[in-house]
Amino acid sequence: MGVNIIVCIKSIKSTASQGQRSFSDELNPHDRATLEVALRIREDLGGTITALSMGPETFATSLHEAMVIGVDRGILISDRALAGSDTLATSHVLAAAIRRLAPYDLVLFSARTADSDTGQVGPQTAVALELPIITGVCSIEQGKNSLFVERNYDGFLERYEVYFPAALTIHQSAIRPRDTGFLRIQSVFEKGLECWNHTDLGLNRKEVGEIGSSTRLFSLSQTKKMRACAFMSGSGPGQADQLVKALLQLDMI
Repeated sequence: MGVNIIVCIKSIKSTASQGQRSFSDELNPHDRATLEVALRIREDLGGTITALSMGPETFATSLHEAMVIGVDRGILISDRALAGSDTLATSHVLAAAIRRLAPYDLVLFSARTADSDTGQVGPQTAVALELPIITGVCSIEQGKNSLFVERNYDGFLERYEVYFPAALTIHQSAIRPRDTGFLRIQSVFEKGLECWNHTDLGLNRKEVGEIGSSTRLFSLSQTKKMRACAFMSGSGPGQADQLVKALLQLDMI
């Protein structure tokens, strides 16, 4: 029968212009390791991999890339009603989509994204689905009827045995992703993607988008670097004297 795996991916925000968000066609780079984990598990245990993404139509590029890498099925959840969803509303939508894809064995997320970097969507979605979840997984070994996973937090190496169904967030250091090949490009675009909207998932407009979000993005702007670097010359004792004087001027000692 194999293992039915769902991998939640996204495209990343590329620029912030006049407080508005815009999206590139680039797959979140941390999703590559997550996809590789799914591919390795399927190679050993068999089964299928579905890539799931929520966002505007431009997110289709990342789903196509995931399918070129080796994912079996790509699904884009997209409509105007979802615009402005915060992490909680996004998790609500993803959970509804994953329920529609049942039965499944494993749901994978990246531990972080290269833009907003909240790390909230994976755990929130798992909670909505009432799935056990291990976050920040940096190593995976396959057991007979389970997975053995490790994560490194606060100086401790934690090891868990995980039974299906379950959810994991994958740290980008867990595995080296394979290169994207070109042989599957034509077949992927011929196959195409599936597109769902909030009504396909049985969701009310009041549960999604800005209306269904507890938080709203107020603005986006580039930060200004306030730090400055100063080099000290001379002998070691002389440099130490310069450092002490500089710290005294800053009231740091």
